[in-house]
Amino acid sequence: MPVILPVNNIMPSFGANCFIAPNATIVGDVQMGNDCSIWFNAVVRGDVNSIRIGNKVNIQDGAVLHCTYKKTTVTLGNNVSIGHNAIVHGCKVDDNVLIGMGAIVMDNCQIGSNTIIAAGAVVTEGTIVPSGCIFAGVPAKKIKDISQELIHGEIDRIANNYLMYSSWFKP
Repeated sequence: MPVILPVNNIMPSFGANCFIAPNATIVGDVQMGNDCSIWFNAVVRGDVNSIRIGNKVNIQDGAVLHCTYKKTTVTLGNNVSIGHNAIVHGCKVDDNVLIGMGAIVMDNCQIGSNTIIAAGAVVTEGTIVPSGCIFAGVPAKKIKDISQELIHGEIDRIANNYLMYSSWFKP
């Protein structure tokens, strides 16, 4: 069974058709939209501030979402994929975003829509990532504008695949 716990009497809430892996951890002030999935060993800690998750969001294996006490929150838009072992901390992510495996997005960052944060990238505190581009590296920098092919071939494909994968685990 997943660990789903209240913090200060605030219980996580989930939309319709969500999948929560048996060893995921979700605590505190977390609100999740519809058609979302939280995968194996992922941690969503709304203990020190709020986490808001849109519709059709997947938080993959080993990923961590957290905030800074009384300073930052996490907001994820719709159609967002958080890759395996990524860390998303105290930031805002707009719609149609892919955060790659092992990427780190720090406090007060804003990630624009239709954007890819490459695997292993480190988006340093306060970085504003414009819509429609790919950021990569340490520290992460814009490497190019994103094509419609990548929006549909990667961002949409991965979000749709995770919706399908989650259906395999439902009775």
